[in-house]
Amino acid sequence: MADSTVWWLLTGAAVAVELMTGTFYLLMLAIGLAAAALAAHAGAGTAAQVVTAAAVGGGAVAAWHLLRGRGRPSLPAGANPDVNLDIGETVMVDAWHPDGTAQVRYRGAIWTVTHLPGVLPGPGAHRVREVVGSRLVVEKI
Repeated sequence: MADSTVWWLLTGAAVAVELMTGTFYLLMLAIGLAAAALAAHAGAGTAAQVVTAAAVGGGAVAAWHLLRGRGRPSLPAGANPDVNLDIGETVMVDAWHPDGTAQVRYRGAIWTVTHLPGVLPGPGAHRVREVVGSRLVVEKI
């Protein structure tokens, strides 16, 4: 079997394992394996193929790690609108209880809401900022 065929099979295996596990870093390593297959097609020796796979795959992993680290800090799941679709929705608060909570009708159910710390509660429209357990943390609009 040709060297390039082995590299392409390893590339396919890395992509298949990535699809099963969901780790994006395996795709970066698969890029390195594909680069080694291309090097084999170009007639490079075995040592050059391995160095190409390591350099391209390792470089892609390092680049992805650095780029990912520069992004905005991820929010906790309860406050992340990408995780929780309730974040940013509007609810109407009619009255607040003395303990700082209120009951609102939202999505066909009664929810307990609390206001953001340090903010005086008032009736009216509020925006959901976070979900803590079964409570909505809201801010006045």
